[in-house]
Amino acid sequence: MYNPSAGNSMLCRNFMRPRINVQASWKTQKEGIACNTKVPRNVNMEKLRSGYLFPEISMREVQHIEKYPDAKLISLGIGDTTEPLPDIIASSMANYARSLSTAEGYGGYGAEQGNKSLRKAIAETFYKDVQIKETEVFVSDGSQCDITRLQLLLGSSVSIAVQDPSFPAYVDSSVIIGQAGDFEDKTQMYGNIEYMKCVPQTNFFPDLAKTSRSDIIFFCSPNNPTGHAATRQQLEQLVKFAKENGSIIIFDSAYAAYISDDSPRSIFEIPGAREVAIEVSSFSKFAGFTGIRLGWTVVPEELSFSNGFPVINDFNRIVCTCFNGASSIAQAGGLACLSPEGFAAVCSITDYYKENAKILLDTFASLGLKLYGGENAPYVWVHFPGSKSWDIFAEILERTHIITVPGSGFGPAGEEFMRISAFGHRESILEAARRLENLYL
Repeated sequence: MYNPSAGNSMLCRNFMRPRINVQASWKTQKEGIACNTKVPRNVNMEKLRSGYLFPEISMREVQHIEKYPDAKLISLGIGDTTEPLPDIIASSMANYARSLSTAEGYGGYGAEQGNKSLRKAIAETFYKDVQIKETEVFVSDGSQCDITRLQLLLGSSVSIAVQDPSFPAYVDSSVIIGQAGDFEDKTQMYGNIEYMKCVPQTNFFPDLAKTSRSDIIFFCSPNNPTGHAATRQQLEQLVKFAKENGSIIIFDSAYAAYISDDSPRSIFEIPGAREVAIEVSSFSKFAGFTGIRLGWTVVPEELSFSNGFPVINDFNRIVCTCFNGASSIAQAGGLACLSPEGFAAVCSITDYYKENAKILLDTFASLGLKLYGGENAPYVWVHFPGSKSWDIFAEILERTHIITVPGSGFGPAGEEFMRISAFGHRESILEAARRLENLYL
């Protein structure tokens, strides 16, 4: 829990891009359809709940703007970066793009696995002390895309476990690929998925003694949405659990750059992890590449399937079959991020968002609310005991014109909680803090 004594969030324009309500659109289309094809709908898509969390929030945002067209809306919801790219990074991409207009600079397809120089830079910058090879690094268009490619690699017959609460893409991709059973309204869970409760009472780590074996364990640290960074001892337990059960950990380290203490930034800092883990990560929140799209996945050579076949070989085949490689312009930006000057520049922006988080932490602490995260992640996890998350979302939006994210959207253990994003311009964060103080004091 946050100790206040220890040392999207920008004002939105009234003009918004229209979002589509998929269910309403389908009903409208159905009424006007004269005939259908003979192709059945994917039964796994039918299992999905009506809407993905973030489009649902965006739809409510649009409705609120229509109701209050003159309100100055502040988004502390969807975790989108707001600060401009450092010039060294933007210039590197611009220069690369200009070079494409010359015979000497033009290039077409690149390697599906990514630019060799960038793979080497990622390995040396983030994994030098854990001896990850550049050939074990696969550059991509973002970690969320890689999660889906990993699901395609693993197939529909594997069993999975997820943190509860956790980023909803892990569950939804599992449903789409066919790993999950039906959604149960009573429990708010899908069948055939092991939900590992990670709540304040468990120090945001699952009770592995009560956790059933699964083939695949999705684990995010620092966690989205709780902001908790797993300790070294916790990750040692997780790796031991995976080895004893013959499981594979898919470790999401997208927020590792926000870690301020000695918590591990990579699963590969843990002895034995190379035999049981894959790591996905991203330039999105680290370097502000949410719209540029660049990430990577690490698949160690030691990791193998039950028959001894190397996982890296199959993942390489998936990448070569389903992906033509990340944008060469984006990769030029990635290389600039990992240069000494570029790395210092993006770290300064990360520090800016950390300062935003400190402002939000102090604000909610002054209101007497229990809160977590914010120190090793750009998210603050706030507890509203006895309340429904969507009710709190609606109250905050109606009375302060601030967008947040209801915790229940991340899993049943997220009920009564709200995720507050620290991504935003400083003036928006300060204004949001003032409005929240007026609401709850």
